[in-house]
Amino acid sequence: MYINLMTEENKNIYITIWLLLITSLVGLMIVVGGLTRLTDSGLSITRWDLFSGILPPLSKESWENAFALYREIPEYKLLNSYMDLEDFKTIYWWEYIHRALGRLIGMFYILPLIYFTYKKIINEKSLIYFYLIFILILLQGFIGWYMVKSGLTERTDVSQYRLSLHLTLAIIIFLSLIWSYLKHANINKSNFSSYKTIPYYLPTFFLFFVIVQISIGAFVSGIDAGKIYQSWPLMNDNFFPDDAQLKMLFSFDIFEIPSLIQFIHRNTAYFIFVIFLLIAITVFKNSELNYLRKIVSLIFFILILQITLGIITLLSDVQIIFASLHQVGSVALAASSLILVFKNQKN
Repeated sequence: MYINLMTEENKNIYITIWLLLITSLVGLMIVVGGLTRLTDSGLSITRWDLFSGILPPLSKESWENAFALYREIPEYKLLNSYMDLEDFKTIYWWEYIHRALGRLIGMFYILPLIYFTYKKIINEKSLIYFYLIFILILLQGFIGWYMVKSGLTERTDVSQYRLSLHLTLAIIIFLSLIWSYLKHANINKSNFSSYKTIPYYLPTFFLFFVIVQISIGAFVSGIDAGKIYQSWPLMNDNFFPDDAQLKMLFSFDIFEIPSLIQFIHRNTAYFIFVIFLLIAITVFKNSELNYLRKIVSLIFFILILQITLGIITLLSDVQIIFASLHQVGSVALAASSLILVFKNQKN
């Protein structure tokens, strides 16, 4: 007797598991990417060998060759000339793991997608969406190299603009995958269309500014803006940094000024918190919004933790453990904010 194992429910389970795996890997890659930046490891691999770079150096000669290439760039000559081969291996491995994760994500994404396409497991509308995400993944790989390339000739670090673009696109890919996962995992089993919702623009506005804040955070990291004004709640003894003028906030080179970037990052956090308070008050004052209270409570916990970690990171002279946890918090905040948007929608 023939039994059709490829039921609609089974198809959905396969897609859900696949999306959960990819989403987890992308989240991990964002965290590893942050650590790569924090350890100043991003320029340790000076070539983009898409296929030959799959394997790390396996002999002393190949390690020496990789180190020789690194010794040619300004970062080594001006900042790291003290390094020996063992020091170099430490930063090399961070960048190598980051790139290896990128290759793994690409492979684990496209191969199942091709299979799902061949077996017609995914409908045409969803296929277009999934292939668009794959294009973004490919673009992300190119932007990653475009970013690294900016630090190989005249600079001792990567361009903060390219770093911000790289991180922002990673977050967009991450959130796109979560959205797909929520839809295919039947998270939305309840008929929310019969529920009252809060104004759709509030959660969307909140999520938008969380993404903007993450992008600004990349600028903070890119120009080491956390290394100055290491006090809170004031920037030394002032609300506005004393090495800048207010009119400079409207200057084209604002993203070159560390104190102003830190000022914007601080105050965007306060603005995000105010938006969240509006959402929380709306939800907890209305009994018809009970179904949103758990996710709003979770966001409140993550938001408070994230603000606290940001302050601790600043006061600790940007210690790696706190800075990394701060970035993990930003990923968690973006994910939970998207879930709020999803649960608040009318189906």
